[in-house]
Amino acid sequence: MNLRTIPIISTVALAALLAGCAGSPSATGGEGQENASSPFPLTVENCGTEVVVENSPQRAVSLNQSATEILIALGVEDRVVGTAYQNQPVADDIAAAYESIPLLSDGILKHETLLETQPDFVYSSFASFLTAENAGERAELHELGVPTYLTEFDCTYHEAVEGGAKFEMLFDEIETVAEIFDVPEAGEQVVADQQRIIDEGLETAEQIEGAPKLVWFYSTAASAATPSVAGPGGLPQTVTEMLGAENLFADADTKWPEVSWDEIAQRDPDVIILGDLTRGYPGDTAQEKIDFLKSDPLTKAMDAVINERFIIVPGQYMDPSIHSVRAITAVADGLVGFGANE
Repeated sequence: MNLRTIPIISTVALAALLAGCAGSPSATGGEGQENASSPFPLTVENCGTEVVVENSPQRAVSLNQSATEILIALGVEDRVVGTAYQNQPVADDIAAAYESIPLLSDGILKHETLLETQPDFVYSSFASFLTAENAGERAELHELGVPTYLTEFDCTYHEAVEGGAKFEMLFDEIETVAEIFDVPEAGEQVVADQQRIIDEGLETAEQIEGAPKLVWFYSTAASAATPSVAGPGGLPQTVTEMLGAENLFADADTKWPEVSWDEIAQRDPDVIILGDLTRGYPGDTAQEKIDFLKSDPLTKAMDAVINERFIIVPGQYMDPSIHSVRAITAVADGLVGFGANE
């Protein structure tokens, strides 16, 4: 089989180790006395909202896995009193740190459960989690004295990022969260590690032949007839551009449009990138996606399917996370390998 499978490799272990000595808050001195050099209260502009953080968080709650992993990378997991929505495997080298954080909900955290933890900071990678139906609206939490941070990649649910999603946005997020937790040196180290991975991927990308046409196949809706693929304004689009390739759905209206297989077949991708998801939904795994592509009368006739030009990546690589920089190397390696076989 001609597919390329990319294993999950943590990018946070080294950074967490280097951040260890910076993991304790410097905003307060011994016995709760405020340090004269404290940057607090700290005001942060985030997704059009002014957030005031009075003190470095001691009882933070992360609403999802990617937010939790950034906090672990910064070495502040001992100040996280809960997390939720763990939907992908956790890398072995951070498993112990991750397991030390209480899992408050297998799914999306609800407002009442959140407040039971008495949080002093809430961090989310998804706008849909900070709603009245879920953990609570940001304005409501701020009125309760609980500052929040929402990734700038998803200020509005599923809306394409204006000007495009850039890795610089991820770096800004890491450094801002590091500032909130008063561990700026740890943030700088994590960003340096992320940039190194990007540079390695771009070096490999110099060997890619031509401008391959790509479809990023993330998941399916209730019916496999409506795949969710990467559109504009998300990191897959940015990765595609950085590699000199073409995203066949860069003209969509949202960053994760639902399209038809007929439309995908008409656009005739050279390579299909498959998200290997572990949420447990039908059709989530890469193998289920391949089985469908090879059995459906329409898709099995596609050139990319006939020649098994599949690149399999963990779901984390397609969403903004501390793992997403590895998508550059993963896809570059796959495209170079396919070029060598033609």
